[in-house]
Amino acid sequence: MLVIISFFIAHWYLSLFTQTFFHHRYAAHGTFTMSRFWEKFFHVVSFVFQGSSYLSPYAYGVMHRLHHAYADTEKDPHSPKYDKNIFTMMWRTRGIYKAIDEGTAAIDPKFTKGVPKWRAFDRFAENGLVRSLWVVLYIVLYYFYADQWWLYVLIPIHAVMGPFHGVIINWFAHKYGYRNFEVKDTSMNLMPVDVLMLGEGLHNNHHKYGGRAKFSVKWFEFDPVYPIIWFFDKIGIIKIKKKDPLDYMG
Repeated sequence: MLVIISFFIAHWYLSLFTQTFFHHRYAAHGTFTMSRFWEKFFHVVSFVFQGSSYLSPYAYGVMHRLHHAYADTEKDPHSPKYDKNIFTMMWRTRGIYKAIDEGTAAIDPKFTKGVPKWRAFDRFAENGLVRSLWVVLYIVLYYFYADQWWLYVLIPIHAVMGPFHGVIINWFAHKYGYRNFEVKDTSMNLMPVDVLMLGEGLHNNHHKYGGRAKFSVKWFEFDPVYPIIWFFDKIGIIKIKKKDPLDYMG
């Protein structure tokens, strides 16, 4: 059981890290820059860490920009205000993501400017056979190491890990929590010390300061990914665009 629980925790956080660091803060918001080498490196790392639920940084970035531009309106790709429940929201989000990814959606060029593209790699990583092979890998691992029947309930979460993370924020962080700022949407901060969602739960802060690399604002809040971003900036992997005068890392 220890192997399975460890694997689940690793998949949870590694997948979430690439989504918040590369897809969200870099691809969607461009809060820092990186070289073409590192951009392709993190494309590959995202594929390895996200597995069967690999998300195209391009499609994710464009869709997330739409979310910020039209938050909690009928044009928002995902909003509890316009979706009856979590499942209808997920299905609508899936349709919009797919249309962007396949190039069938009519998107204003301002939403695609500067979003990283490696479409050939996306086609490979999102191929149905490749996704299926990842799921088979999860099943095989559980077959050899799961010694309790209830552990198999975790396999579907592995299969859709990326969207699973997304729905936690896109649904619950627009319904529950606290607000530091009055913005024109329903965004909330789920928790001040966001270890579970690696800072993504500080959603109200993020909707107030979309171009800010660090999602924590108040002294009692903590964004676990920002120290990594700060470190990557210091060693030259990335370059933070806007240095925050309140940056506790210096």
